Amino acid sequence: METLAIGDFAARSGVAASALRYYEREGLIRSTRTSGNQRRYRRSELRRVAFIRIAQQVGVSLDEIREALAELPENRTPTKADWARLSGRWRHKLDERITLMERLRDQLAGCIGCGCLSMQRCQLINPSDRLAARGQGPQMILNPPDD
Repeated sequence: METLAIGDFAARSGVAASALRYYEREGLIRSTRTSGNQRRYRRSELRRVAFIRIAQQVGVSLDEIREALAELPENRTPTKADWARLSGRWRHKLDERITLMERLRDQLAGCIGCGCLSMQRCQLINPSDRLAARGQGPQMILNPPDD
């Protein structure tokens, strides 16, 4: 079983050694120790770190990441089927985030329905703050009207 020292693992994963130690404390990744108490990471942990990095980039919380990773087998390297099962559970949530990000991208330059009424256009899009009846926050993004 090939292992990597923390510096090599950090270089290969693109994650700072301090972040790797944090992920380990949080139970997201695992290492073994040498007789000199130095951390060694199995190469298979690289995939877990890649998963963590990408999930964080799209706004998934560490709690959600931890929950997902807990479903992977501990006694063996996860297979393609293991990863497919895990990603299948997130598909709906990721689709919802993609839709929200597309709305934000497309509407950010205009009104996002924040209720501020400070932009000149708001009087046309949100007269008398009618969006307040739909809830708090940026209603044009979070809950767009059905066309």
